[in-house]
Amino acid sequence: MKRIGIGIVGGGYMGKAHAVAMSAVGAVFDTPLRPVLEMVAASTPESAARYRDAFGFRQGTADWRDLVAAPEVEAVVIASPQATHRPIAEAAFALGKPVFCEKPLGASLSDARAMVAAARDSGCVNMVGFNYVRTPATQFARRLIAGGEIGDLVWFRGEHTEDFYADPAAPASWRTEGEANGTMGDLAPHMINAALALAGPITSVMAQIDTVHTDRGGVAVTNDDQAQMMCRFASGASGHLFFSRVAHGRKMGYAYEITGTKGAIRFDQEDQNALWLYRAEGPEAGRGFTKILTGPAHPDYAAFCQGPGHGTGYQDQIIIEARDFLAAIASGKAIWPTFEDGLAVSEIVAAARSSHAARAWTDLRSFQE
Repeated sequence: MKRIGIGIVGGGYMGKAHAVAMSAVGAVFDTPLRPVLEMVAASTPESAARYRDAFGFRQGTADWRDLVAAPEVEAVVIASPQATHRPIAEAAFALGKPVFCEKPLGASLSDARAMVAAARDSGCVNMVGFNYVRTPATQFARRLIAGGEIGDLVWFRGEHTEDFYADPAAPASWRTEGEANGTMGDLAPHMINAALALAGPITSVMAQIDTVHTDRGGVAVTNDDQAQMMCRFASGASGHLFFSRVAHGRKMGYAYEITGTKGAIRFDQEDQNALWLYRAEGPEAGRGFTKILTGPAHPDYAAFCQGPGHGTGYQDQIIIEARDFLAAIASGKAIWPTFEDGLAVSEIVAAARSSHAARAWTDLRSFQE
């Protein structure tokens, strides 16, 4: 097996998740490339040293440029705020280093386009972090749809709803400042990616974007709390997507419901080890949704556990991402979702914003180069 030096920019919520994943992925999947945690970059020397010691990195730095330039860092994981994604990725690609970037690809559509161009010009492996589509249940749902188990799709309903800002008395923070940190920049990309993965390309949208709590502790909120959009898919199917950070009671409301001509599928991330399948066949009296508990027969499950119904968790999704990133580096071949797939999400977000401003249906072709 061959070792590969990993540098992670950011040591917070996602930085820790990626550090843990890189530490575990070799044992879980017996990968031919074995990651070594070489360096972590954080905002201060103190936090860099803390993350270095806590996660097992060899080095820490307060300057991401040092991490990208370090010869021992052979691949870069970007787990820092959206506004930093573009310069870090461009610097890494300029040195011929593969890049894994957390969603969204950039803080704007122009950022995303520039990052795709830099990736294409460099020829380097690239991947964007949409972890929720990697659960065994959702991977299985994709297989069912591709295999025609529920027929031709006619309807897709998806939501990504949480309640971390449902309390109107919650104080302002970085999350309430700037377009990129609102719900359309934060939660929406995950479910838009799911819609593309499960139902295919979106051709047009009609969106409404709202700020529910405009003031928090005397500080003006400058981004959105919730949004919804109707959409049309290239297949002819219709759909509706909803995103919210003020949805009381929803902790990880990444959920979808898909209707086809021969059946239907339901899924909710809060019960991520179950998929509900309806087949329109047999006597009417015996029809109904069947709850399928994930187990070793489902994609990527067996690497974590041999027991059906025992379940996988959030961290396991990140480990699967790490496996895919390492496999892409080892083979030199792109593995979905790449920066191009991240750009497709950014285009839909931009189209939704335009639709909201115009109060009209918006064609995606206007946002695709």
